Amino acid sequence: MPRAHPRSPRPRAYPGDMTSQQPGRLPASVYRRRRLVVGLGVLAVIVVIVLLIVRPGAGADDAKKPDASDTPAPSASETTAADESAPCDPASIQLTPVTDKDSYQAGETPMISMKVKNAGAGACTFDVGTAAQLYQIVSGSDPIWNSRDCQSDPQPMEQVLEPGIELTTTPFPWDRTRSSADTCDAERPQVTAGGATYRLSVSLGEATSASDVAFLLF
Repeated sequence: MPRAHPRSPRPRAYPGDMTSQQPGRLPASVYRRRRLVVGLGVLAVIVVIVLLIVRPGAGADDAKKPDASDTPAPSASETTAADESAPCDPASIQLTPVTDKDSYQAGETPMISMKVKNAGAGACTFDVGTAAQLYQIVSGSDPIWNSRDCQSDPQPMEQVLEPGIELTTTPFPWDRTRSSADTCDAERPQVTAGGATYRLSVSLGEATSASDVAFLLF
């Protein structure tokens, strides 16, 4: 009698041997990765929007830009440099007639000149050349001498005048004679001396000395 071969036992399935994967579905880890990618994408969009609104570094740049109210006003020297080319107002130019002595003995020649002062608030330019200078000497109401009568080769000279700084023109001699445009090349007699009083006044363009200076001739 033939012997029956024992059947191999069928493998039994146990609940612990079953996979959690269901037909048609992906593993859970794939879904977790997808959710992570989507989350990172949303976060990136939020960061971009924040960057566009906040603009990192804008505060630093704005801090570097000085506010107009914080900008220091130009110094006096800078203002002077900018305005010194402007012409002076003749009303702000103070002139003082000058003689080197109060009285002159016989044979002494008066040396005359003028002091020029800018009484304005800032530096400016004014013509102080010989073409603009005028010296006049009178005795009482009698005009005695005028520097323009026989002036030769007058020249202009633009000069920057700093406020409050006094300049003095080059002194020159008055020969103690009465001037006239008709007697420039002629021999002219000297004026009366013996203690006579003469007065010097000066002008510079449209500026004129407020007073004259008196001196005596002996």
